[in-house]
Amino acid sequence: MTAGVGRRAFLLGLLAAGGAAGCTGGAPSPEVVIAGGERGGMYFDFATLLVAQLTGVRGRVLETEGSLANLDLLADGRARVALTLADAAHVADPALELRALGRVYENYLQLVVREDDPARVAADLAGRTVSLGAAGSGASLTGWRMLDALGLRGSVRVVHHRLGDAAEALADGRIDAVLWSGGVPTPRLRDLSRIRLLPLGELVPGLREAHGSVYDRVPVPVGVYGAAREVPTIGVANLLVCRAPLDDAVAAAITRTLVSRAAALVPEQTLGTQFLDARSLIGTVGVPLHPGAAAVYRDLHG
Repeated sequence: MTAGVGRRAFLLGLLAAGGAAGCTGGAPSPEVVIAGGERGGMYFDFATLLVAQLTGVRGRVLETEGSLANLDLLADGRARVALTLADAAHVADPALELRALGRVYENYLQLVVREDDPARVAADLAGRTVSLGAAGSGASLTGWRMLDALGLRGSVRVVHHRLGDAAEALADGRIDAVLWSGGVPTPRLRDLSRIRLLPLGELVPGLREAHGSVYDRVPVPVGVYGAAREVPTIGVANLLVCRAPLDDAVAAAITRTLVSRAAALVPEQTLGTQFLDARSLIGTVGVPLHPGAAAVYRDLHG
């Protein structure tokens, strides 16, 4: 792309290229099952938007517990495409032959307590009960790493609840904190009254040293969940992935949709905090691109 081409012209050019390459000559469209996430979370909403925008293939979204469950669904063939956190992708079985179609969003690790809770930092949760997400979620992996970084493994009572159940348990006082990994704000958490986030940003250097550069320090903006100031937390890239044997044409069709329909793939609740940028899709944090996706990016970017 030349320096004088504006973003709008650039994306329109990508759309035209995607439309020309997506012609199927009337052949039946294959169905692609996409492992999403929990209903009410960004994964499920994004996957639903993606399915609605696909051309050349038909999509169907599975509701799941999240990243780890999604990788299991890829492994046993119940899904052909999945959303996963980058840290979960990095610990996947090499036999899975994981390939990326694109880096889609930034996930925010959100450690939520009631507004009147005495805890001011995560270390204050020692001896208390915390939900580290559903058992198959990416939050469960990152959450255990967080507890290790804090030296709290063994001193926190860990439970694993889906988001809706965790929110109810927090509101009822049956648990003391909820860890959730997703977009901000997450509607199910936003709908709770009188909650706040505990800062986690100071853990990033230790997590990067122990587990690599999949973790970043990111700010949760002022106003989210009523916060009067930014709350620093842990960010992890979201990847749209598949296995290496996925047909090149299917991978290319999905990738063209990511590029050409970027503006239509941002869940409504995260507008203003999440952006699907056509130029950052290739930053897949060490997970190799699928050849079908790589060909699309090569054609579009040169």
